[in-house]
Amino acid sequence: MESRRNVLKPFEEKRSYMEDRISSGIESARKGFVLLDFIDENKRPVTGVKVKVTQKSHDFKNGANLFLLDELPSAEENERYKALFAGVFNIATLPFYWDTLEPEQGRPRFAKESPRIYRRPAPDLCLEFCKKHGIEPKAHCLNYAGHTPRWAKGTVDWEKRCLAKRFRELAERYADKIPMWEVTNETFARYPQTNFYAQPDFVEWSFKLAENLFPANRLIINDSTPNVWSVDKFRRTRTPYFMQIERAMLKGARIDGIGMQFHMFYHREDELASTAGYYDPEHFMNVLDTYAALGLPLHVTEMTIPAYSAASEDEAVQAEIVRNLYRMLFSHPAVEGIIYWNTADGYAYVRETAGAGDMSAGENYYYGGLLRHDLSVKPAWNVIRDLFAKEWRTDLELHTDTDRLSFRGFFGHYEFEVTANGKTVKQEFHLGKDLPTYLTITI
Repeated sequence: MESRRNVLKPFEEKRSYMEDRISSGIESARKGFVLLDFIDENKRPVTGVKVKVTQKSHDFKNGANLFLLDELPSAEENERYKALFAGVFNIATLPFYWDTLEPEQGRPRFAKESPRIYRRPAPDLCLEFCKKHGIEPKAHCLNYAGHTPRWAKGTVDWEKRCLAKRFRELAERYADKIPMWEVTNETFARYPQTNFYAQPDFVEWSFKLAENLFPANRLIINDSTPNVWSVDKFRRTRTPYFMQIERAMLKGARIDGIGMQFHMFYHREDELASTAGYYDPEHFMNVLDTYAALGLPLHVTEMTIPAYSAASEDEAVQAEIVRNLYRMLFSHPAVEGIIYWNTADGYAYVRETAGAGDMSAGENYYYGGLLRHDLSVKPAWNVIRDLFAKEWRTDLELHTDTDRLSFRGFFGHYEFEVTANGKTVKQEFHLGKDLPTYLTITI
C-alpha cells in the first residue's frame, strides 16, 4: 500500500520557499524590540542589572471550539478536558447555532442549567469557564442560515424580524462579554437555507444590523474551505468569496475580519489527489496574500487535519501537516489567529447524537481531533502546545553592566524580574505591535 507520507510531498517540494516565508515572516510580524532603562528612586542610573524575562501569554490567538464542555461521559473526563484546553488555548469558539440555542421560540438556552444538547453547551456555562481561565470567548454565529430554527422560517419579512430580535437579545446579554462575533457563515452553501438567504442583501443587512447592536465588538465574515482555498475556485481578487467581501464593504458593511475555514474532509482514498493544492505552500501563501489585500485581519476559524486512524504513522503525518500549516499561518502578518475545530476524536459532528464515539459516523471518520477518544494527547496536540509554549516563547536571563538593556521578543504579556544591588523588583509589561517598546524600571 502506498505510504501516507506521500501527502507531505507538496511541503517537501517547496520546502525552501516555505521556510524562507516562515523565518522572515515570523521575525518581521510576530516579534518586536524592547528597550529597558534602569533607575533608582532618585532617578539615577542603575548598573550591574540582571533581568529574568518571562513571557506569560501570546497576542496571537490560538484556540479550538469549546463544544465538549461538560459533555463527556464522566466527571473525570470533563475535568481532564478542561485542564487540557486551558493549558494550551487562549481563545475558544462558543456555539451560538440558532436552532439549538433557541429550539423553542422565546425560550433560549442561555443559562448554564439549560437542557443539554449534544455539542452545544449553554453560553453562560462556556463564559464561566473562559473567565476562570483567562480565555477569550468567540461567538459562532449570528446569522448562519443553515441553522435557522423551523419556527423562524417564513416570509423574508418574518425572517428579518426574527433575526433582529435574536441579534438584539444576544447583544443585550453578551456584547460586553464576547469581543468577537461571526456574523455570517457558509453563504455559498447549497444545503436548504431560508427565503431571506436568497435575497441579494443577506450579507450586507446582517452586518449593518450587527454593527448597530454590537458597535464595540469585532464582526467577522466566515466561509467554507473550498470557497477560500480550492485551487479550482481560487482566482485571486476574482475569487467569489473575495468579491463578496469587497462588495459588502463597498455597500457600507463594517467587516472587521475575514474567517477562513480549513477542513480537509476528504476520504482517505482521495486524500493525495484532493489535498495536494491545499498543502502547496506557494498556493497557501498566495491565498493569504490575496485576502490580506482587503486590509482586514485573517482568521482561520475552523481547522481539521485528518489522521484517518489511531495508527502511529497516521498520527505522525497529521502532526507534520499541522506543524507546517501553523508555522505558515503564524508567519503571515495578516493572520491574527487559528482555531482548530474539534479537540477529541469521536466527538465531532454527526447527524444523530447516537453517533458519538462511532468512528465511522459523520466527521468522526477523519480522526481529525488533537486528542484520542480517551483524551490522551496525539502528536498534533504536542506540536501546537510546543510551538506556542517553547518555539514561539521568549524566556530570557540577561545581564548588563550599563543602565540599559534591550531584547527582541514575541508579542504578548511579560513579567520582568529585575535584580541589582541586592534588591529585586517585578514588573509586568505588554509587548505589542502598536505599543511603545521603551520601558523605565525603578529599582
